[in-house]
Amino acid sequence: MVKVLQNWIHRYFSDEQAVVLAVLLVLGFAVVLTLGGMLAPVLTGLVLAFLMQGLVNGLERLKVPQALAVWLVFTLFMGALTVFLLVLMPLLWQQLSTLFNELPRMASEWQAVFLLLPERYPHLITDAQVVQLIASMRGEAGKFGQWALSFSLSSLPLLVSLMIYLVLVPILVFFFLKDRELIGRWFRGYLPRERALITQVAQEMNQQIANYIRGKFIEIIICGVVTYIAFAYLGLNYAALLALLVGLSVVVPYIGAVVVTVPVALIGLFQWGWSDQFIYLMVVYGIIQALDGNVLVPLLFSEAVNLHPVAIICAVLLFGGLWGFWGVFFAIPLATLFKAVINAWPRSEPVSGQ
Repeated sequence: MVKVLQNWIHRYFSDEQAVVLAVLLVLGFAVVLTLGGMLAPVLTGLVLAFLMQGLVNGLERLKVPQALAVWLVFTLFMGALTVFLLVLMPLLWQQLSTLFNELPRMASEWQAVFLLLPERYPHLITDAQVVQLIASMRGEAGKFGQWALSFSLSSLPLLVSLMIYLVLVPILVFFFLKDRELIGRWFRGYLPRERALITQVAQEMNQQIANYIRGKFIEIIICGVVTYIAFAYLGLNYAALLALLVGLSVVVPYIGAVVVTVPVALIGLFQWGWSDQFIYLMVVYGIIQALDGNVLVPLLFSEAVNLHPVAIICAVLLFGGLWGFWGVFFAIPLATLFKAVINAWPRSEPVSGQ
C-alpha cells in the first residue's frame, strides 16, 4: 500500500510547478469557503469588473486611452445601476407586495378545487387524502408566514448590508478596472519564477470565466426582456417579477428552467384557469425556453469547453451547496477549471518494478 501511494505521489507531484498549483488551488478554495461571506462585496466587484473588462478592451482597440475607456464604461455601469434602482426595483417590489397580499386568496381557491377532486375522481383520490393535503398546505403557509415575519423584523440589517454593497461594490469595480495591471503584477510577484503550468491554466481560465460571465449576463438580459415583453403583451399578472425569475433561471442549467415553470404556470392558472389564454402563455413560454437553449446559448457560448450534462448538474449541486448563489453561478467555470487542471497536470511515468 505504501509503495502504491509513493508511486502515485511520484507520478503526479514530482514536478515542483504541480505542487505549487495544488497549494494555490487548496488555498483559494479554503479562502472562499471560510471568508466568502466577508469578502462577498469584493467577489461581486470582481465579477462585475470581469463583465465590463470586455467593453474597456473594445474601446482600447478603437484607440481610446485606457483611463478614458475605464471612465466611460464605469459611467455606463453607474447609469445602468441607477435605472435598476429607481425604475425596476420599485416595479418589482410593487408586484411582489401584491403577490404576497394575493396568496391567501390563491390558497383558498386551490382548497376549493381540491375539495372537488374526490367527487370527480373517486377512484383516484379520497376525502382523507384531500384533508391531509390541505393540512400540509396550511402548515407550509404558516411556515412561510413565520419566515415573512422574521424577514420583516430583520430587514434593518439587510438594508444596512445593501447600503454597504451599493457603496463598496462600485468603488471596487472602478479600481479593479483602473488598476487591473497593477493588481496583476502585485499578485504575480508572490508566485515562483518557474510558473509555466500556472500561467497556462490561468490564461485558459481567465478567458473561459470572462467569456462565461459576459455571455451569461447577456443571456439573462435577453431572456428577461423578451419574457417581460411576451408576458406583458399576453396581460399576465406580475409580468416583471416572473420575467426576472425566468432571466435568473438561466444561471442554473437544466434545473432553473424546470423550477421557474411552476410559478409561471400557477399564476397563469389563477388568472385564466384552463383557458385558451393559459395555453397561449405556456406555448409562448416554451418557445422562449427552446430558443434560449437551442439558439441563444450556442451563439453566446460557442467557445466554451464542452461539458457533459451530468458533469454540469453535479457541479451545480456541489458548488451551489458550498457557496450558494455564487457557487451556482460559477459552477460551469469551476468545472471547466477542474477539467483544465486535469488536462494540463504534468505526469511522470510510473516507476517500473515497484
